[in-house]
Amino acid sequence: MTAAVPSPLAPGSMHGLHALICGASKGIGRATAFALAEAGASLTLVSRNAESLNEMARHMMEAGSAPVYPLAINLEDGTAIDEIMPGHLEAVGVIHIIINNAAGPPSGPLLEATDMDFLLPLRRHLFAAQRMVRHCLPGMVQSEYGRIINIVSTSVREPIPNLGVSNTVRGAMAGWSKTLSRELPTCVTINNVLPGFTNTGRLSELSETIAQKRGVTVAEVEESWLAQVPAKRLIDPSETAAAIAFLASPSASGIRGVSLAVDGGRMRSI
Repeated sequence: MTAAVPSPLAPGSMHGLHALICGASKGIGRATAFALAEAGASLTLVSRNAESLNEMARHMMEAGSAPVYPLAINLEDGTAIDEIMPGHLEAVGVIHIIINNAAGPPSGPLLEATDMDFLLPLRRHLFAAQRMVRHCLPGMVQSEYGRIINIVSTSVREPIPNLGVSNTVRGAMAGWSKTLSRELPTCVTINNVLPGFTNTGRLSELSETIAQKRGVTVAEVEESWLAQVPAKRLIDPSETAAAIAFLASPSASGIRGVSLAVDGGRMRSI
């Protein structure tokens, strides 16, 4: 028997869809917000920085985007998520797309990590993502359209030296996502995007930290990174956002449980 392929929208169009973007105030999250707005989606922008979110929402609305709702939440505070999300869903209706995105843990050797070094990023990434899915999934099922996209890291395939806690937390996210891909209803997909060396503030902070520890310049650190990348450049956040937008679109309904690298070819694994 041939099952019908659900197609509530034209391929690539997100008019009538609502996306919640975590970590929306900067970097890949910010670029993703603009990409989804350009495709026609209405947005909920999540970050702990209320001022940045309000300014961003105002700018987007003035540019003619669909409705944009700033939502200041500290993703490490599970109680706050559970208190805020029900009221927000009642106000905006169904959230069809969740972009789970948050700042990564600090660099450092794994053997030096404390329990709290693991717990805080697990709250910010894994626990927050689980809560967001629980709150939004009923609406996705009711509307017969759902996309969950996790911004993780290439470290889920190839652990990165001196990012021990991050490697561990990212691996947990990847395992969570793959497990959910077998449990979610057919109308809801979940996938991961694995950014490589991307031109964001996070990468700048890492390069400065590494340079100080090694006693070299930031330029030397960045040169060592680019030597590993066949593309010979940093990835722009807009490129990563384009991949996220595709996975969030109706065109990606057949893609489920994958981890897509946007890394300029850096990873050596197949």
